[in-house]
Amino acid sequence: MTEKPHHNPETILPYDSDESKEVQVQRMFDAIAPVYDRMNRLMTFGLDRGWRKTALKMLRRYHPRRILDVATGTGDLPFMMCRMLDAPSITGIDLSEGMLAIAREKCREQQLHDAVVFEKQDCLSLTFPDASFDAVTVAFGVRNFKRLSQGFAEMYRVLNPGGILMVIELSTPTQFPFAQGHRFYARRVIPMLGRLFSSDKQAYTYLPRSVEAVPQGEEMLSIFRKAGFGEVSYRPLTRGVCTIYIGKK
Repeated sequence: MTEKPHHNPETILPYDSDESKEVQVQRMFDAIAPVYDRMNRLMTFGLDRGWRKTALKMLRRYHPRRILDVATGTGDLPFMMCRMLDAPSITGIDLSEGMLAIAREKCREQQLHDAVVFEKQDCLSLTFPDASFDAVTVAFGVRNFKRLSQGFAEMYRVLNPGGILMVIELSTPTQFPFAQGHRFYARRVIPMLGRLFSSDKQAYTYLPRSVEAVPQGEEMLSIFRKAGFGEVSYRPLTRGVCTIYIGKK
């Protein structure tokens, strides 16, 4: 019998603690920042780069000039944008100073500081004025939001009319036998890799639980619609291990 996933990522927390999800997520990413990039490549067999590339090819047709990348982490998506999109202004925001420090270092190494800026910000209360960006992107970060509806409302607010929200998120395959194999990998192998390569043992137990809990497919699109987005669509990749969602303001 298949175990039914939760569908409220807001209740899935990294630690057994009374701290808010926001504080726990920030603490977790500060802890795993030094191994984050290596673990991403390892856990996805390097597929995460291809998923980002596919998403940016989809975004390119909208020709965004000013882009906000929410939950930017170590900056992989903004750096890829510099190579793939003709966007002179890219802002990456994140809660974790540990992740942002690595992003800024990579930015210096690649000499991209003219195009990309990184700021510590909370996606639930952005400091940007209304209608500031042509596109907002979130790669593998939505499931970490303390309140999904508030996060989507804020992203909608800072978009220009006609602007695009693009979310790349891990998802749970449903087709046999891939679904069963993926479940075993997510629940057993990923936590084991986390224990081997990271000092934070809970972080990579939280990851598969948060993926199972995050709204997927039509459920995710309904959150887009409730925030005001139209022309919403999604595209599963790698048999549903990752999904790209797009909505237009």
